[in-house]
Amino acid sequence: MPPKLYSTLASWWHLLSDPQDYAEEVACYWRLLCERASRPVGTMLELGCGGGNNAFHFKQHCQLTLTDLSPDMLTQSRRINPECEHFEGDMRTLQLSRRFDAVFVHDAVMYMVNEGDLRQAIKTAVTHCEPGGIVMFVADCTRETWAPSTSHGGHDGDGRALRYLEWTWDPDPADTEFVAEMVYMLREGDQPVRIERDRHRFGLFSSETWIRLLAESGVRASKECCRFVDGEEVTVFVGVLDSYRLANSRLAVTRRSPSTSTSPSRSD
Repeated sequence: MPPKLYSTLASWWHLLSDPQDYAEEVACYWRLLCERASRPVGTMLELGCGGGNNAFHFKQHCQLTLTDLSPDMLTQSRRINPECEHFEGDMRTLQLSRRFDAVFVHDAVMYMVNEGDLRQAIKTAVTHCEPGGIVMFVADCTRETWAPSTSHGGHDGDGRALRYLEWTWDPDPADTEFVAEMVYMLREGDQPVRIERDRHRFGLFSSETWIRLLAESGVRASKECCRFVDGEEVTVFVGVLDSYRLANSRLAVTRRSPSTSTSPSRSD
């Protein structure tokens, strides 16, 4: 069952996570992409675009195709990115009929909770990347950098407002998961505040595991760190796809148009 935030509470997403708050983040990612790319980045696929907050800024630089597992989150993304093409699909199994100069995966990759899931997500990215193209994965943390934490935030909107509390902890340090317990406080008009609870399961892998899995799929990757003015740091794995790749390192890409398009044809 998906977290409430991506289903029944999806319409509240942009009050929890404002697109305007992503400008500094995306500027860092775009700079890294341009510095490391072996070719101009004119087209980009985002796997796990969520509510489209990264795409809101990336679309100033390149043509975007956005995908996500949640149809409710795609609805939110289309609201702020109507000019972008959207497809519903799981980043572990998605197959489109084209390849891109760059494939970008933000923190949705954190929902890959075991090595098999992560390997499949990487394979999907590689499959949809042009030879010599670039892939980027943004991990909130790795095994080396993770620590329990609490955070809070939220925004006021037109007639309603949201505040949240997030508490991350690791029930079993021996496995590859940790959890985030979320409490959302929702206010609409002059109605009493409503409280909802959610739990998110996230994957936790070492940097060595990331680099190894990327190399297995033909990506010469490096680990980078983006630091922001608020003190937050995120780990970024970025690399160029080798022009020569073993046949079993990628899925077949067919010419068949996918039937799950959720927007008019055009082109996170």
